[in-house]
Amino acid sequence: MNPRLFASAGAVALVVTLAPLSQAGASESETKATISQVGTYDYLVQPDFTGLAPLSEAIEGQTLGLGTFADLDGEFVMVAGVPYQVRPDGTPREVDPQVATPFAQAVNFRPDTSGPVAPGTTCADLGPVITALAGSDDGITAVRVRGTFTDLVTRSVPRQQVPYPSLAQVVAGQTVFALGQERAVLVGFWQGDDMKGVGQPGLHLHGVNVDRSAGGHVLSCVVGSDVQVSVQRTAGVTIHSGH
Repeated sequence: MNPRLFASAGAVALVVTLAPLSQAGASESETKATISQVGTYDYLVQPDFTGLAPLSEAIEGQTLGLGTFADLDGEFVMVAGVPYQVRPDGTPREVDPQVATPFAQAVNFRPDTSGPVAPGTTCADLGPVITALAGSDDGITAVRVRGTFTDLVTRSVPRQQVPYPSLAQVVAGQTVFALGQERAVLVGFWQGDDMKGVGQPGLHLHGVNVDRSAGGHVLSCVVGSDVQVSVQRTAGVTIHSGH
């Protein structure tokens, strides 16, 4: 990785790029999208859920994303450029991009490749499918999984107050939505070990169903007969850390 700091419009951003393996790799990386991000996963696990910047810092010009809101006020998911907030009532609602966030990741999603997922595959088993399509398990790969799921389970968490509890304590109080069979779009990121601390390790997915009546952080799923996964390798991430 090649981090560098710079100041822009009063905000500080950290740019983390993936080091190319060759000159051909350098040319390829220049054409790949860069993730726009507010905060880091390490920031959340301190724990600190204070909003660092408006959500717009991460999502402007992007189409796919996930994260949370200041004080951990529900789950953030962005599908086809539309940002939603899913609170513990389980209903996705379009959200004002000026709301503050401590952690959000977004990208202009233009998949490099797509493929079917075998029926019966669980969310826990999607990692090898994604890394095989991406051709690597390093860096950060943007992911979209859509179709019919026979057993989809999501969650949200309630707004927290200072002094903030640990993430583990927050998750212990989560609201779980056993959605059963749903047509849905799940979006998120696969993060390799070389980007540890930037985002959640491994596969992190949030989602909404097709009629936008349910969604949240994806806890588990079972793939139906028509599910496709699409992936986009990214060149790195720009992390906005606020003013």
